[in-house]
Amino acid sequence: MQEYLSKSPAETEAFGKKLGEKLNPGSVIALYGGMGAGKTALTRGIASGLGIAQGVSSPTFALVHEYEGRLTVYHFDMYRVESWDDLYSTGFFDYLDTGGVMIIEWSENIEGAIPDNAIRIHLRQGETENERILSCEGVNV
Repeated sequence: MQEYLSKSPAETEAFGKKLGEKLNPGSVIALYGGMGAGKTALTRGIASGLGIAQGVSSPTFALVHEYEGRLTVYHFDMYRVESWDDLYSTGFFDYLDTGGVMIIEWSENIEGAIPDNAIRIHLRQGETENERILSCEGVNV
């Protein structure tokens, strides 16, 4: 596991951009962390690295947003998913075979459904208000 220190939301986005530039079709990025941990900022950066210039926001109420870039991005928010029935209703399993990039916020809520080869990134508060520690499995950025 690699750890990275981000001192600001802009640094979190820059980290995400580097990651996005490395992604291949079918990549799954599982994000873990509480409210305000920086998951959406990281997703904006990943999208930027895939050529998506703007419009990335948390899909809290829609459950999934789709963005077109070098690869299609499917951005999921699993905050309200509480059961396998809920998960199936999102269409999650259908997206696994699209060749797009899946970015999943609140992955802890669907851990049993995350593919074994997923990139896992845990975000947590650092020493200051804007610092975040990103613990990454499955990728070096």
